[in-house]
Parts: sequence; structure tokens; C-alpha cells
Amino acid sequence: MNDLSNELQLKIERLENEISFKNGLISILSHDSKEMFGNFLWLIEAVEEKTISEEDFFKLLPQLKCDAQKNLQTIQDSTSWLKTQYGEFKIKPEKIMVMDLFHHFKEKYALQLKEKNIKFHFKGDPNAFVTTDRLLLQYVLDKILNNAVKYSFPGNDIHLQEVTDDHQVIISVIDFGTGMNEKYLPEIFTYGTPLFLGTAGEKGVGLSLKIVKNFVSLMHGNIQIVSAENKGTTVSLVVRKFIE
Repeated sequence: MNDLSNELQLKIERLENEISFKNGLISILSHDSKEMFGNFLWLIEAVEEKTISEEDFFKLLPQLKCDAQKNLQTIQDSTSWLKTQYGEFKIKPEKIMVMDLFHHFKEKYALQLKEKNIKFHFKGDPNAFVTTDRLLLQYVLDKILNNAVKYSFPGNDIHLQEVTDDHQVIISVIDFGTGMNEKYLPEIFTYGTPLFLGTAGEKGVGLSLKIVKNFVSLMHGNIQIVSAENKGTTVSLVVRKFIE
């Protein structure tokens, strides 16, 4: 009876988390879309009614572009998540070389790394590998690395570190940027976490880490975050080394 009760409780908690996630997703999409289109409509009307000068109009365009990019990222993240929720989604495990992941992201983030003069290093066994779903893993690491770049100070280093034992691989993204107060860590994957600007004024989306947690769960992995203000953040992804 106790086993049945515990199983039922776990199912209830899982359903509550899914409902909370979906409600939060709808809230973010609704709020961000209203804000962006509201600002866009206000600007058009101001130009039409000549209550704003051309000079001021062009000064506001970079902010509109930034808001549009943030909304586009939200939609892309939502689309990635939706693909795992409908139909009979199943992960497709394959052997992935960790060094290949490092080279992939070093090339993808080359421009951002150059703009902030950040050096991206690999630490670990160059022959290490992990067996999991490539799309899910790349999404998760992409969002973690994106945050590392966003919150790193110019001239800092970022490390992609690999540690392997008999059954699992720990892939960590280590930065030495702004970090965060420990009091925010328990809420990092919830909708109550405040959004922080990057060191170059980059805006956060507020959704990516929620989807990251969902994807890590699909991979049967675990994610751990250690952070300290003005000292940096280490995000570690723990995944199985072999297919079982």
C-alpha cells in the first residue's frame, strides 16, 4: 500500500510541475508578446501623429530590435519544448564525443566570444564520450553556455570541463563572471527568479532554464548549479556514459 501511495504521490507532483510549467510558459508568451507589440504600435502611432521626431524614432529602434530578438528566442525555445510534448517523443541515444561538442560551441559562439575577448577552453579527456540524445544535450549545453557568455566580464575565461567515472559523465560550464547570490539558487528553475542583465546589457529570456530542466529530466540526467556573486558560476550536467 505504501509503495502504491508513494507512486501516486510522485505522479501527482509530476502533473503539478507540468501544469505549473505550461501555465508559466503561457504567461511568458502572453506578457512578452503584449509588451513588444504594444511598444511597436505606440511607436508607429507616435510617428504617424508626429509626436516623436525622426531622431528619437531611430534612437528607439535598437531597443525594439532587442525586444524582438528576445521574443523570437522565447518562441524558438517554446517550439523546442513542444516537440517533446506531442506525439510519441522518444530520446534517440547516440555516442557523442565531448570534444566535438566543445568545437561545435566554440565555432557557434565565436563572434560573441571575440566581442567580449573571452577565451573558451576545454578541460578533460579529449577522448571522453557520453551516450544520450544529441538534440536535447546540445540544447541544454547551448543555453548554459549562452548564460556563461552573457554574464562573463570582458577578458574572462570560460571552461567546458569533462569528468568521467565508470557509469556517468559530468560536463560542466565554468565561468568567472557576475555569478548570483545563493538565495536565488533554489528558485533558478522556477518562474519567480528575477531576470538579470548581462555584462554588456544583454537581456535574459526567463524561459530557457525551465526548458533545460525539463530536457535534463528527459535525458534521465541531473543538473547542479554552484554560484557566488562576482566570482562566477559552475553549471554541471550529469548524464549516463552508456546506454542501458
